[in-house]
Amino acid sequence: MANIKSQKKRILTNAKRTERNKAVKSELRTRVKAVRETNGTPESAEALRMAVKRLDMAAAKRIIHPKQAARRKSRLMRQLNAAK
Repeated sequence: MANIKSQKKRILTNAKRTERNKAVKSELRTRVKAVRETNGTPESAEALRMAVKRLDMAAAKRIIHPKQAARRKSRLMRQLNAAK
């Protein structure tokens, strides 16, 4: 355990950030999974819109790298277009 006050605070803030990042990444996986499951159905467009929105938000907050978000969006779009 740290003895320095600033390090104790850093441990707490890192724990909070880790929890928040874990929640965002979990929701990303859920949204992407929803797009893949509804592939080819009328609900797929709405699921894709929500997934893209969450990917953009995660990239804006630097939870995932912006290029990773772009790559994942591109792959989802390709899958959806191939199913049509």
